Parts: sequence; C-alpha cells; structure tokens
Amino acid sequence: MKDKARVAPALVAGNRKSLASHEATHFLWQVKDAVATVTLNRPERKNPLTFESYAELRDLFIQLKYADDVHAVVISGAGDNFCSGGDVHEIIGPLVRLKAPELLMFTRMTGDLVKAMRACPQPVIAAIDGVCAGAGAIVAMASDLRLGTARSKTAFLFNRVGLAGCDMGACAILPRIIGQGRASELLYTGRSLGGEEGERWGFFNRLCAPEVLLADAQKMARELAQGPTFANGITKTMLHQEWAMTIDQAIEAEAQAQALCMLTEDFTRAYEAFVAKQKPVFQGN
Repeated sequence: MKDKARVAPALVAGNRKSLASHEATHFLWQVKDAVATVTLNRPERKNPLTFESYAELRDLFIQLKYADDVHAVVISGAGDNFCSGGDVHEIIGPLVRLKAPELLMFTRMTGDLVKAMRACPQPVIAAIDGVCAGAGAIVAMASDLRLGTARSKTAFLFNRVGLAGCDMGACAILPRIIGQGRASELLYTGRSLGGEEGERWGFFNRLCAPEVLLADAQKMARELAQGPTFANGITKTMLHQEWAMTIDQAIEAEAQAQALCMLTEDFTRAYEAFVAKQKPVFQGN
C-alpha cells in the first residue's frame, strides 16, 4: 500500500511542467498571473505563419496539457493585425513544388495545431484586430472565445487560392459556431467577415476598442484562471467531445464528468464559502 501511495504523486510530478520560463522562437510568449499570452510577432507582414511557427505552436499547445502554471491562454497579433495566414513566400511558394506525400505531411501538421488547441485544458481566447485570414482565421476559430474589433476582417480565403474550404477542421468547427448556412457562405466565397457582422453572427463574443482589445482579453483570461480550473478543463473537454455524441450519451458523459468534479477540493471550497457568505478562492484541485 505504501508503494501505491508513492506512485500517484510521483506520476503527477513527472507529468507536470512549468511554462513560465519557456522561451519561444517564432512568436512572443509571456506568462503572468497564470495567463499565457502568445503574440504572433511579424507585424510588418501582418503576422503570417511559417512552417516553423506552425510546428512550434503545435508543440507548445501539446505541452500546455501538462502545464501547472498556465490556466488560460490569449492569442494575439503584434501591431494592428491578428494573422494574415500562411506566409506566401515561405509556405505557399514551397508547397506548389511538393509531391502529394509531403503535402499530406504539411496538412496533417497544421491540423495537429487545431487538435492541440482543442485538447489542451486551458480556455483559449483570441484577441482579433485587423486582418484575420486563412490559417489566422482557423486559429481564431479553434480558440474557445473570440474578442474582436469593429475593424477586424476575418476571411477563410482558401477557395480564393484554388483550395477547398475544408482546411484544418473548418467544415466541422465553423458551422457549430455560426451555423451551417453562414459557414457555407464564408467557405464557398472566401469573403471577409467584418467585426460588427462577426459579432451578430456569433463568431465574436464581443467587440472591443482596438486600444483595449488585448487588455480586455487578458482580463477575461485572468477571471477564468481564477475560477475552478480543473472543472473548466472538464467543460472544455465535454464541449468538444459531445459534438460526436447522441443526447443520451452526452447526458451520461456529463453525469460522470460532474461526479468527478464533485470530488475536487474546489467544490468543497465553494460550499464552505457559500455557508460563510464569502467568495470562494479556487485552487484548481
């Protein structure tokens, strides 16, 4: 029994990872108050992605699953734009010279970024100003929450470069955010979705003034980070997994998930704080 008692803490300790001191190479990374901020940092080109930044983002979101010092994530772009998509010269140009096996490796790698974003337990908030196009629109779509500005322009422009709209999960995820008809329009036409229209359609949770966009996103992230983070991770998991469930399956899965959350100390803390007429201080366990 003593050996078994030592296994669980050792297993947890072996999996935990601190990311506060992580040094990113192809974007900016900062952790403060349990909120990580990813800043795509090529403002002179409207923050396009490269092969390297795709891969680094994918690997970082995989690591977030084990991070014990990050409870919410904000993604933003430097300057007045979010992300213009894949770099024309560093990605699009090389792609036209590749064979099918190499192209499939690339498209799987970009899809793995979306899968990693959906699989990490932290809520991800995209702070979207200006251009948000192509892969940038996908990163915004894959986030849990989106704050925009009136001047933001979101475009799933794949068909404008001769490709299908089914990129990185767009045909599965986008209709669930804004509806099948509206998603079809954006994916067939590649047109830009303006900020105010995006808010009406439900793509943006709300619009902010450009000068306070990042601060508002980080404030929201801090509020989430101060909540019951284990339970928030369960909520994110269920929101994702229940897409493929029947109603009966979802109800049973939620019963099991909620019973698990009732075993946490945060659940007890909330009850005790209520009895004492105090605000609970959650600790994520």
